Amino acid sequence: MTRSTLTVLFDQQGGTEVLRYQTQDCPDPGDHEVLVQHAGIGVNYIDIQQRSGRYKVAAFPASLGVEASGRVLAVGPGVSDFKPGDRVAYLHSAGAYTQYRVMPVSRLVSVPEALSLPLVGINLTRGLTAQYLVNDSYAVKPGCTVLVHSAAGGVGQILVQWAVHLGARVIGTVGADHKMAVAKQVGCDAVVLSTEGDMALQVRALTAGEGVHAVYDGIGGEMFEKSLQCLAPSGTLVSYGTPAGEIPPFDVFRLNQMGSLHLTSPSIFTYNKTTEQLRLRSADFFKQLTSGIVRLPEPEYYSFDQAAQAQDALASRQTLGAVGLNLAQASMESSSGMR
Repeated sequence: MTRSTLTVLFDQQGGTEVLRYQTQDCPDPGDHEVLVQHAGIGVNYIDIQQRSGRYKVAAFPASLGVEASGRVLAVGPGVSDFKPGDRVAYLHSAGAYTQYRVMPVSRLVSVPEALSLPLVGINLTRGLTAQYLVNDSYAVKPGCTVLVHSAAGGVGQILVQWAVHLGARVIGTVGADHKMAVAKQVGCDAVVLSTEGDMALQVRALTAGEGVHAVYDGIGGEMFEKSLQCLAPSGTLVSYGTPAGEIPPFDVFRLNQMGSLHLTSPSIFTYNKTTEQLRLRSADFFKQLTSGIVRLPEPEYYSFDQAAQAQDALASRQTLGAVGLNLAQASMESSSGMR
């Protein structure tokens, strides 16, 4: 049976005004595929960067969204891992901004009953990002000191809690006064307002002049240079996002001159390339949630007809925690426009 699904599309790159809704046919699942009815869809910086032109799009019309959660409605031939009614989430290529989606079973993970489906769908990439950051990009060890930028943000809050649990002293940065209390609440030993004063001097003052063992920088742009200045000798800069803009040209020999520093630019898709990796890392994230080691704030929910507003809110960098679309709150009165 062919099912209709409402999908957010865009025909050219630009502001949120290029987004539009269109009803499309959602086919039955084929071999090793399942049909998922979405409950929660994550809104992430990668969506904004694809829509705005920061990242190239292969062809138009194009869709957005790399993560979602929901329930399995139907399974195709060869599927034994899941059955109709199962609670699932996924990380995949763009296309999650839709009500129903046919997915390869290899990209699905099971969601524990104890966790909210919309909450997981809106936080999966953030949780998986924190998972590889603290375990692989720079493996946090007891007694180390790390700097987490945007400590009150969606990834930041998870990252701080996880690093503290692993034994790190965490210094956080935030871009506004009202975010300082949030960063402290999730476990930061100290919080620096990145918009005031010399950030590197403040960080060194908090570390007896030594600097930190690692900086988790999900901001990019001018923050890249500031992050380097915060590192102790042999420290590691983990540059995992660039919503503030491209990183300026960089002479790698400076890493030598600044104290034999390390630099890595990891991707969530590299660390979750295989089905085994995706499911193991997701299970680790879910374990942190169900055990209470990581506590997620309630996301800033938008209904499905508010995709543009959700992206605007995330781009403003005034949000606390995650931003996403809760399809249980959808109130589509018209499919003709975004606003």
